[in-house]
Amino acid sequence: MELFSPTWFTALAAIVLIDLVLAGDNAIVIALAARNLPPSLRGKAILWGTVGAIVVRSLMTLVVVWLLRIPGLMLVGGLGLVWIAYKLMAPQDGESQHGAPATTFLSAMKTIVVADALMGVDNVLGVAGAAHGNFGLVVIGLLVSVPIVVWGSSMVLKLVDRFPVIVYLGAGVLAFTAAKMIVSEPLLDAFFDEYQAARIAAYAVLVAGVLTAGWWADRRHRTGPASSTHTA
Repeated sequence: MELFSPTWFTALAAIVLIDLVLAGDNAIVIALAARNLPPSLRGKAILWGTVGAIVVRSLMTLVVVWLLRIPGLMLVGGLGLVWIAYKLMAPQDGESQHGAPATTFLSAMKTIVVADALMGVDNVLGVAGAAHGNFGLVVIGLLVSVPIVVWGSSMVLKLVDRFPVIVYLGAGVLAFTAAKMIVSEPLLDAFFDEYQAARIAAYAVLVAGVLTAGWWADRRHRTGPASSTHTA
């Protein structure tokens, strides 16, 4: 593919479009993971979380052909994302034995990078196909999407502070993404082709399950101290 040719620009436009369409998931993960950090660390978490996401996706794109050969990859990634969606919604501000907040900058970074690696599988496959083997195009496309992810994360974080119920919406979006990965697993094609209703059921069960489990964990977290005091 000749540099700066019409084909090159067409491929670049396709890559940027794919990245921007899926940037919302990145923004949600980064915002939810950073929401329990002190205000002084939130901006740092958003910036480095975005950088980490870009690095992870770039490396994944390099080995995309090998990734395609791994059976069950989408299934495992989807199940992992279900757990992360729950953890992002469940209370994260618990106290250790010494009363210090359990959430740290490093733990937020770990959550962001792992979640993006799990979510990035389908994104990487699409970007690799649009790039036609040109890794430089992949990197340029990802760099173009960085400002969008940073801005989106900051905006979501402000909304979460003002409207905490958005946490449930964000977790629901991640659970939906996880369900999409699971039903896209090639090993399950025969099952879902035979039982079409199972596809819809998978989305409904996973989204409802994550939201219900998160709500229950939050409820127990809020009533726990009061219950303990009453018992004492």
